[in-house]
Amino acid sequence: MSKLTVKDVFMNYHSLKGFTKALTDINFSVEEGEFLSIVGPSGCGKTTLLNIIAGLIKPSCGEIFIDNEPLASASSKLGYMFQRDHLFEWSSVWNNITLGIRIQHKSPDLYKDKLTSLLKNYGLMDFVNYYPDELSGGMRQKVALIRTLALNPEVLLLDEPFSALDYQTRLNISDEIFKILKREGKTVIMVTHDISEAISMSNRIVVLSKRPAKIKKIFDITFSESYNSPLKCREDPEFRIYFNSIWKELNY
Repeated sequence: MSKLTVKDVFMNYHSLKGFTKALTDINFSVEEGEFLSIVGPSGCGKTTLLNIIAGLIKPSCGEIFIDNEPLASASSKLGYMFQRDHLFEWSSVWNNITLGIRIQHKSPDLYKDKLTSLLKNYGLMDFVNYYPDELSGGMRQKVALIRTLALNPEVLLLDEPFSALDYQTRLNISDEIFKILKREGKTVIMVTHDISEAISMSNRIVVLSKRPAKIKKIFDITFSESYNSPLKCREDPEFRIYFNSIWKELNY
Protein backbone atom coordinates (compact mmCIF):
# COMPACT_ATOMS: atom_id res chain seq x y z
CA MET A 1 0.00 0.00 0.00
CA SER A 2 1.27 3.49 -0.85
CA LYS A 3 2.31 5.63 2.09
CA LEU A 4 2.00 8.89 0.15
CA THR A 5 0.43 9.67 -3.21
CA VAL A 6 0.73 12.78 -5.39
CA LYS A 7 -2.31 12.84 -7.69
CA ASP A 8 -2.95 15.14 -10.67
CA VAL A 9 -1.02 18.09 -9.20
CA PHE A 10 -0.82 21.33 -11.19
CA MET A 11 0.62 24.59 -9.87
CA ASN A 12 0.26 28.06 -11.42
CA TYR A 13 1.57 31.30 -9.95
CA HIS A 14 -0.57 34.38 -10.61
CA SER A 15 0.52 38.03 -10.75
CA LEU A 16 -0.79 41.30 -12.15
CA LYS A 17 1.03 40.53 -15.41
CA GLY A 18 -0.51 37.08 -15.84
CA PHE A 19 0.34 33.64 -14.58
CA THR A 20 3.27 31.24 -14.68
CA LYS A 21 2.88 27.49 -14.98
CA ALA A 22 5.15 25.76 -12.48
CA LEU A 23 3.95 22.12 -12.32
CA THR A 24 1.91 20.11 -14.80
CA ASP A 25 0.11 16.82 -14.17
CA ILE A 26 2.40 15.39 -11.47
CA ASN A 27 1.51 11.85 -10.41
CA PHE A 28 3.52 9.36 -8.34
CA SER A 29 3.31 7.28 -5.17
CA VAL A 30 5.82 6.45 -2.45
CA GLU A 31 5.77 3.10 -0.68
CA GLU A 32 6.28 2.75 3.06
CA GLY A 33 10.00 2.68 3.90
CA GLU A 34 10.99 3.84 0.41
CA PHE A 35 13.61 6.51 -0.29
CA LEU A 36 12.51 8.54 -3.33
CA SER A 37 14.46 11.45 -4.80
CA ILE A 38 13.26 14.22 -7.11
CA VAL A 39 15.73 15.76 -9.56
CA GLY A 40 15.29 18.33 -12.32
CA PRO A 41 16.75 21.52 -13.83
CA SER A 42 17.22 24.58 -11.62
CA GLY A 43 14.01 26.53 -11.20
CA CYS A 44 11.76 23.74 -12.46
CA GLY A 45 9.66 23.61 -9.27
CA LYS A 46 11.21 20.81 -7.19
CA THR A 47 10.95 22.73 -3.90
CA THR A 48 7.47 23.97 -4.84
CA LEU A 49 6.41 20.33 -5.24
CA LEU A 50 7.95 19.45 -1.86
CA ASN A 51 6.12 22.36 -0.21
CA ILE A 52 2.84 21.14 -1.73
CA ILE A 53 3.49 17.63 -0.38
CA ALA A 54 4.25 19.17 3.03
CA GLY A 55 0.90 21.00 3.01
CA LEU A 56 2.64 24.39 3.19
CA ILE A 57 1.09 25.62 -0.06
CA LYS A 58 -2.01 24.49 -1.92
CA PRO A 59 -1.74 23.33 -5.52
CA SER A 60 -3.86 24.95 -8.22
CA CYS A 61 -5.27 21.51 -8.87
CA GLY A 62 -4.75 18.01 -7.51
CA GLU A 63 -4.37 16.31 -4.13
CA ILE A 64 -1.84 14.71 -1.79
CA PHE A 65 -2.84 11.55 0.08
CA ILE A 66 -1.18 10.10 3.17
CA ASP A 67 -2.28 6.58 4.12
CA ASN A 68 -5.06 7.06 1.53
CA GLU A 69 -6.39 10.10 3.40
CA PRO A 70 -6.37 13.49 1.60
CA LEU A 71 -3.97 16.05 3.06
CA ALA A 72 -5.87 19.20 4.00
CA SER A 73 -3.00 21.04 5.71
CA ALA A 74 0.37 20.38 7.32
CA SER A 75 0.31 16.96 8.99
CA SER A 76 2.11 15.60 12.06
CA LYS A 77 2.88 12.54 9.92
CA LEU A 78 5.30 14.70 7.91
CA GLY A 79 8.67 16.08 8.97
CA TYR A 80 10.53 18.69 6.89
CA MET A 81 14.32 19.17 6.82
CA PHE A 82 15.39 22.32 4.96
CA GLN A 83 18.50 23.22 2.94
CA ARG A 84 19.97 25.05 5.92
CA ASP A 85 19.96 23.60 9.41
CA HIS A 86 18.17 26.72 10.82
CA LEU A 87 19.56 26.06 14.30
CA PHE A 88 19.20 28.89 16.82
CA GLU A 89 22.76 30.01 17.55
CA TRP A 90 21.86 31.22 21.06
CA SER A 91 20.35 27.87 22.11
CA SER A 92 22.07 24.67 23.14
CA VAL A 93 21.84 21.46 21.12
CA TRP A 94 19.25 20.15 23.58
CA ASN A 95 17.08 23.25 23.26
CA ASN A 96 17.35 23.13 19.49
CA ILE A 97 16.25 19.50 19.18
CA THR A 98 13.31 20.03 21.55
CA LEU A 99 12.10 23.18 19.77
CA GLY A 100 9.27 21.47 17.86
CA ILE A 101 8.12 19.70 21.00
CA ARG A 102 7.94 22.98 22.92
CA ILE A 103 6.19 24.77 20.04
CA GLN A 104 3.45 22.16 20.35
CA HIS A 105 3.24 22.97 24.09
CA LYS A 106 4.45 19.52 25.06
CA SER A 107 6.99 18.69 27.73
CA PRO A 108 10.44 17.62 26.45
CA ASP A 109 10.59 15.30 29.47
CA LEU A 110 8.01 13.07 27.78
CA TYR A 111 10.46 12.57 24.89
CA LYS A 112 13.67 12.45 26.94
CA ASP A 113 14.32 8.71 26.56
CA LYS A 114 13.81 8.77 22.79
CA LEU A 115 15.93 11.89 22.28
CA THR A 116 18.69 10.59 24.55
CA SER A 117 18.73 7.38 22.54
CA LEU A 118 18.99 9.30 19.26
CA LEU A 119 21.79 11.50 20.62
CA LYS A 120 23.75 8.48 21.85
CA ASN A 121 23.25 6.47 18.68
CA TYR A 122 24.41 9.30 16.45
CA GLY A 123 27.39 10.54 18.44
CA LEU A 124 25.97 13.75 19.86
CA MET A 125 25.31 12.90 23.51
CA ASP A 126 28.52 14.61 24.64
CA PHE A 127 27.46 17.81 22.85
CA VAL A 128 23.97 18.43 24.30
CA ASN A 129 25.14 21.56 26.11
CA TYR A 130 27.16 22.90 23.18
CA TYR A 131 25.99 25.73 20.93
CA PRO A 132 25.68 25.45 17.13
CA ASP A 133 28.77 27.56 16.40
CA GLU A 134 30.80 25.00 18.35
CA LEU A 135 29.76 22.16 16.02
CA SER A 136 31.00 21.04 12.62
CA GLY A 137 28.72 21.33 9.59
CA GLY A 138 28.00 17.61 9.63
CA MET A 139 27.15 17.64 13.33
CA ARG A 140 24.79 20.57 12.79
CA GLN A 141 22.95 18.59 10.10
CA LYS A 142 22.58 15.65 12.48
CA VAL A 143 21.17 17.98 15.15
CA ALA A 144 18.68 19.30 12.57
CA LEU A 145 17.73 15.73 11.66
CA ILE A 146 17.20 14.69 15.29
CA ARG A 147 15.04 17.80 15.77
CA THR A 148 12.95 16.64 12.79
CA LEU A 149 12.77 13.07 14.13
CA ALA A 150 11.86 14.21 17.66
CA LEU A 151 8.11 14.20 16.97
CA ASN A 152 8.39 10.86 15.18
CA PRO A 153 7.08 11.79 11.71
CA GLU A 154 6.30 8.87 9.41
CA VAL A 155 7.42 10.63 6.20
CA LEU A 156 10.52 12.81 6.01
CA LEU A 157 10.82 15.55 3.38
CA LEU A 158 14.40 16.64 2.65
CA ASP A 159 15.04 19.80 0.62
CA GLU A 160 18.68 19.59 -0.52
CA PRO A 161 19.76 18.85 3.05
CA PHE A 162 23.50 18.58 2.29
CA SER A 163 23.93 21.46 -0.18
CA ALA A 164 25.59 23.80 2.35
CA LEU A 165 28.36 21.30 3.17
CA ASP A 166 31.76 20.87 1.54
CA TYR A 167 32.12 17.85 -0.75
CA GLN A 168 33.91 15.50 1.67
CA THR A 169 31.58 16.32 4.57
CA ARG A 170 28.61 15.97 2.21
CA LEU A 171 29.64 12.43 1.24
CA ASN A 172 30.18 11.35 4.83
CA ILE A 173 27.06 12.95 6.32
CA SER A 174 24.80 11.68 3.53
CA ASP A 175 26.08 8.19 4.29
CA GLU A 176 25.45 8.64 8.02
CA ILE A 177 22.01 10.19 7.61
CA PHE A 178 20.97 7.48 5.15
CA LYS A 179 21.81 4.85 7.78
CA ILE A 180 19.93 6.81 10.46
CA LEU A 181 16.80 7.03 8.31
CA LYS A 182 16.92 3.33 7.44
CA ARG A 183 17.40 2.41 11.10
CA GLU A 184 14.45 4.60 12.07
CA GLY A 185 12.31 3.02 9.32
CA LYS A 186 11.29 6.32 7.71
CA THR A 187 9.74 6.94 4.32
CA VAL A 188 11.76 9.69 2.62
CA ILE A 189 11.24 12.13 -0.26
CA MET A 190 14.35 14.14 -1.09
CA VAL A 191 14.85 17.02 -3.52
CA THR A 192 18.41 17.38 -4.80
CA HIS A 193 20.43 18.85 -7.69
CA ASP A 194 23.08 16.18 -7.18
CA ILE A 195 22.46 13.20 -9.47
CA SER A 196 25.13 11.08 -7.76
CA GLU A 197 23.62 11.78 -4.36
CA ALA A 198 20.16 10.78 -5.60
CA ILE A 199 21.42 7.54 -7.18
CA SER A 200 23.46 6.48 -4.16
CA MET A 201 20.64 7.05 -1.63
CA SER A 202 17.40 6.25 -3.47
CA ASN A 203 15.16 3.34 -4.34
CA ARG A 204 13.58 5.43 -7.11
CA ILE A 205 14.29 8.77 -8.78
CA VAL A 206 11.66 11.05 -10.30
CA VAL A 207 13.11 13.19 -13.10
CA LEU A 208 11.27 16.46 -13.78
CA SER A 209 11.44 18.47 -17.00
CA LYS A 210 12.18 22.18 -17.20
CA ARG A 211 9.33 24.52 -16.21
CA PRO A 212 6.46 23.95 -16.42
CA ALA A 213 7.68 20.75 -14.81
CA LYS A 214 6.20 17.41 -15.70
CA ILE A 215 7.54 13.95 -14.95
CA LYS A 216 9.87 12.85 -17.75
CA LYS A 217 10.77 9.48 -16.30
CA ILE A 218 10.95 7.50 -13.04
CA PHE A 219 14.04 5.34 -12.54
CA ASP A 220 14.13 2.25 -10.32
CA ILE A 221 17.53 2.07 -8.62
CA THR A 222 18.86 -1.35 -7.63
CA PHE A 223 22.33 -2.30 -6.45
CA SER A 224 23.65 -5.67 -5.35
CA GLU A 225 23.51 -6.41 -1.61
CA SER A 226 27.26 -5.94 -1.21
CA TYR A 227 26.81 -2.23 -2.01
CA ASN A 228 24.81 -1.44 1.11
CA SER A 229 25.54 2.24 1.77
CA PRO A 230 25.58 5.41 -0.35
CA LEU A 231 29.38 5.51 -0.41
CA LYS A 232 29.58 1.83 -1.40
CA CYS A 233 26.88 2.25 -4.08
CA ARG A 234 29.10 4.73 -5.91
CA GLU A 235 31.53 1.84 -6.54
CA ASP A 236 28.92 -0.37 -8.22
CA PRO A 237 29.41 -0.69 -12.02
CA GLU A 238 25.68 0.09 -12.42
CA PHE A 239 26.19 3.52 -10.85
CA ARG A 240 27.71 5.04 -13.99
CA ILE A 241 24.92 3.60 -16.15
CA TYR A 242 22.24 5.17 -13.93
CA PHE A 243 24.12 8.48 -13.91
CA ASN A 244 24.40 8.65 -17.70
CA SER A 245 20.73 7.73 -18.20
CA ILE A 246 19.48 10.38 -15.77
CA TRP A 247 21.87 12.98 -17.17
CA LYS A 248 20.48 12.40 -20.66
CA GLU A 249 16.90 12.82 -19.39
CA LEU A 250 17.84 16.14 -17.77
CA ASN A 251 19.48 17.47 -20.91
CA TYR A 252 16.97 16.47 -23.62
